[in-house]
Amino acid sequence: MEIVFLAVVFGIIILLLALKRPLWQAILGGLVVTLVLYRIPFSDALVQVSKVFTNWSSLQVLVSLYLITYLQRMLEARNQIGMAADDLNGLFYNRRITAMGSALFIGLLPSAAAMLLCAGIIQKASDGYLSKEEQAFVTTWVRHVPESSLPTYSSILLLCSLSGVALRDFIPRMLPPFVVLLLIPYFLYIRRIPKKPDTLPSQNRRQDAVNLIKHLWSLLAILVLILVGKLDVVASVAIVIVLCIFVYRFSMKDVAHMVVTAFEKKLILNTFLVLVLKEFISYTGVLTLLPQAMSHLPIPTYLAFALMAFLACVISGASGSVALVVPLAMAAMPQGGVALAVLLAGMVHGASQVSPTHVCLVVCSEYYKVQLGKLIRRTVPATLLFAVFMVLYYNLLVIL
Repeated sequence: MEIVFLAVVFGIIILLLALKRPLWQAILGGLVVTLVLYRIPFSDALVQVSKVFTNWSSLQVLVSLYLITYLQRMLEARNQIGMAADDLNGLFYNRRITAMGSALFIGLLPSAAAMLLCAGIIQKASDGYLSKEEQAFVTTWVRHVPESSLPTYSSILLLCSLSGVALRDFIPRMLPPFVVLLLIPYFLYIRRIPKKPDTLPSQNRRQDAVNLIKHLWSLLAILVLILVGKLDVVASVAIVIVLCIFVYRFSMKDVAHMVVTAFEKKLILNTFLVLVLKEFISYTGVLTLLPQAMSHLPIPTYLAFALMAFLACVISGASGSVALVVPLAMAAMPQGGVALAVLLAGMVHGASQVSPTHVCLVVCSEYYKVQLGKLIRRTVPATLLFAVFMVLYYNLLVIL
């Protein structure tokens, strides 16, 4: 019954979104139904809400969201993102490369708030050629491609650690899925964008490359601080914001003004409620019931674990799915090795693109003013296509 209750919770959220209710109302409705169905004591519910502030993994999502929004305001004030898009056009003279390349680069930042920076460039490259829903899909899908296989994301490090598969074996085998993840949005939408931008061809591509670094140095600095300096996202962005104050010569009046404008109330509220929902679902313990439920399905073992990983990710996100499913899968299939690890990674990644608990989808839908339900519905066919590819690819790896 606990699994049935969970289906009801997500059904209520989907229904409220279909009735065109704001996202915060839909998530709040799901929270109320969770409290009632699982009979969560009010005192325990308060504890779960407080975990969003006491658990740094959750709190840093909110803090980094605010800081990245603040950085975005700074870059917008100096037109750095717009000039970076022009630099990419000059360097490659191709709108499509500008849209996808910028999303991939910014996707290296392990922060939901990076979606805001990514969306700005993609919107500039595709306005007039893609609808808002299509722009939202391209933004969230392409921005997350690096998350499928690169160790800049904790879920990949956790998966390799729990599976016993070395990164040097895992990453090369994730190259075909990586390419497929790029081809799907390209053939669905990106190819509808004209290759040639509205600007004239560049006369000095070397200077364009220098200017691109000049206009995106803040993002490069964040990456260096994270990957080389081993700092977390919050500390890295905070340091870069301080540097930007001096580099771009912002007055104290400007700094104070952006403190207010960077606080997007609706975005923060929606993100907070999604984080609370994840805490409530974790509290119910329903995820631990999935293995037994999936074991009764008349399908191959590897496919049962693939589906389990997919469902667990939709419910609780990538890290929760990996922590639950990978140890079970490797214990049940000790010879699974890198092929099984790749399959689970692909299924988790695909599921994360349609999960209502995925904070990035919330940020993206708010940016484009697109209902979250419409964004997820547009993403489902692409996710299913990728999931089919991953099953076929797994069987190919087993043969090889």
